[in-house]
Amino acid sequence: MPLTPKKTNMPRILLSVKDVAILDSCSEKTVRRAIAAGKLEVVRIGPGKRLIRIDPAAHAAYRQASRW
Repeated sequence: MPLTPKKTNMPRILLSVKDVAILDSCSEKTVRRAIAAGKLEVVRIGPGKRLIRIDPAAHAAYRQASRW
């Protein structure tokens, strides 16, 4: 029987462009360039999908890929 993840009412924790820049010790512009290049996956939220947020798992994948 396949395991399915339990649904919780916990809010999803997402990072802003500024949060990622602080974690990576770089500028927000560098983070936005990675997003534009398709190297960092984002979630667009809000009306018009203008707000950009980054899932911590996507940030970890980006960090892992950029190490090489």
